[in-house]
Amino acid sequence: MAKVTLTREAAGELEDLPLVIHSRVLLLLERLAKWPAVSGAKRLTGPLAGRYRLRTGDYRLQFRVEGQAVIVERIGHRDRFYE
Repeated sequence: MAKVTLTREAAGELEDLPLVIHSRVLLLLERLAKWPAVSGAKRLTGPLAGRYRLRTGDYRLQFRVEGQAVIVERIGHRDRFYE
């Protein structure tokens, strides 16, 4: 089991989400605790190489893995997520 932590930025983004999306993202965070047995995680490329993303509908969760820790860096809508 991995320890899931959120950066300060990701924690703020989580609190700003609509209630329905907020609850769906909380379910993603529970799934991340089972890393590396997480389905749907996609490795990012380019300037975001070394990071992964999970999606729920139009929202994305960006994270990186450091040993047994999963660090969530960003949470947001897909149209502004990769900027």
